[in-house]
Amino acid sequence: MAKDSSSKQTFTFPRTSLTVKRMGYGAMQLAGRDGNKFVWGPPADVEGAIALLREVVASGVDHIDTADIYGPHVTNQIIRQALKPYPKDLVIVTKVGARRGDDGSWISDATPEGLTRSVHDNLRNLGLDVLDVVNLRVMFSPHHPVEGSIEPQVTAMAELQRQGLIRHIGLSNVTPVQVDEARRIVPIVCVQNQYNLAQRGDDALIDALNRDGIAYVPFFPLGGFSPLQSDALSKTAERLNATPMQVALAWLLHRSPNILVIPGTSSRVHFRENLEAATLEVPVEVMAELDAMAGAGAAASSAAH
Repeated sequence: MAKDSSSKQTFTFPRTSLTVKRMGYGAMQLAGRDGNKFVWGPPADVEGAIALLREVVASGVDHIDTADIYGPHVTNQIIRQALKPYPKDLVIVTKVGARRGDDGSWISDATPEGLTRSVHDNLRNLGLDVLDVVNLRVMFSPHHPVEGSIEPQVTAMAELQRQGLIRHIGLSNVTPVQVDEARRIVPIVCVQNQYNLAQRGDDALIDALNRDGIAYVPFFPLGGFSPLQSDALSKTAERLNATPMQVALAWLLHRSPNILVIPGTSSRVHFRENLEAATLEVPVEVMAELDAMAGAGAAASSAAH
């Protein structure tokens, strides 16, 4: 990675004592799959999932992203089994605002009652008395932010924080207007939206959040269900003796010092590869090439969908 101010390897959430390494781990893929139901049921190898989580923490990763809707309940239960008692420096970030249907669907559930139930589900299955950071997931659309007031949901989250169940509040799948609305109600420590080398709609939001010291956490940092694919990216990776995914993660870490990455995997081999991206040296001229590639990748991705 280029040696400049953007390559600092830790980040402190604003107005908190929580400092994490910028390379974290996303736990969604620890859940299994039942037919067409994604992130559903236990994994095929529970002991393997436990071993992976223990390696994650042993490697120095101190930021795990999860949600009780993964499984549902499965991922948090595995995290508890693998890691409790939790290391003192481990920050677990979860999310609320949705529930799972019996058919595996993801259903918006951001009423005060639904949010309260989801917070208690996370507390119970993680084995915690209070949650470090909870992201309000706005489900007006599953993966893309849609305008609309979120004042009632944020107010309900602020009440859960007042009750001592949540330490800090974040947002997920939101627009800049919604971020501003939420910040008028309660301090926001992080925003989690879809963003990667090919999907760059949040460029301006990332810069605005960085000015205020608020974390930006891309979900699907490697493309999610449609992994990033580009001949140019592959050629760049060959030049750097790295994998395309390592280069994509290194680009995110270089993009802005407030970006935290949480690539998810159920493979210990892939986890080790992802972790190496935090120390990948990328020359400035190559970063410029990747910046230019991002625009072309976004256009190609949009055309494909």
